[in-house]
Amino acid sequence: MEGTLVALNTGKAGTIEWQGKGVSSAINKEKVQKPLYLSRLNFEGDVQADTVHHGGPEKAVCVYSHDHYSYWEKGLGISLSIPTFGENLTVKGLTENQVFIGDIFKLGEAAVQVCQPRQPCFKVAAKLNQPFMVKWIQDTGYSGYYMRVLEEGRVNPEDSLVLQEKNARGISVEFVNRILYQDKENKEGVKLLSELDELAEGVRSSMKKRLQSFPG
Repeated sequence: MEGTLVALNTGKAGTIEWQGKGVSSAINKEKVQKPLYLSRLNFEGDVQADTVHHGGPEKAVCVYSHDHYSYWEKGLGISLSIPTFGENLTVKGLTENQVFIGDIFKLGEAAVQVCQPRQPCFKVAAKLNQPFMVKWIQDTGYSGYYMRVLEEGRVNPEDSLVLQEKNARGISVEFVNRILYQDKENKEGVKLLSELDELAEGVRSSMKKRLQSFPG
């Protein structure tokens, strides 16, 4: 299984408008036409304006499937440029129901691992001027996902994400989204995620806390 890159994207911090205020964000990324070095933290030249919510090794690479673009264009009634969702990698295929937490992919010289869904924030809503976007993304599960970097290396815009190792636990990004937003009272699912080592620590911790809230 592999996903061909539609675009390799990076961005600088800028200001976007939200509820009458200017907010710092690097969501407005642009396509890159040259090879980039991918480190443990990010692609060279890529900036995370909000390092509390968007930075760190477990959010080094943001991936979004181009397969979803037509859905959003139809639903919003507008044409979307790439990369609308602030993703580093716009890929063909590799949707949330096709990739598992812990899956390892080769990306050019680098090796990357799926570690968590992208949890949508208001900056996507601000960019599209659609205040309901966060809930809509949660409802559809068309969130995109983050990858951690296992091996650093150069990545070309023509490269593909090539599956090297499928995680044996078989827990998809789609499933994680479902437990996060729709099936919150699924104790078995919450427990499963709280014990999934390959899942990003922040999500695992939130699942452990949720597990403690169940009676008995």
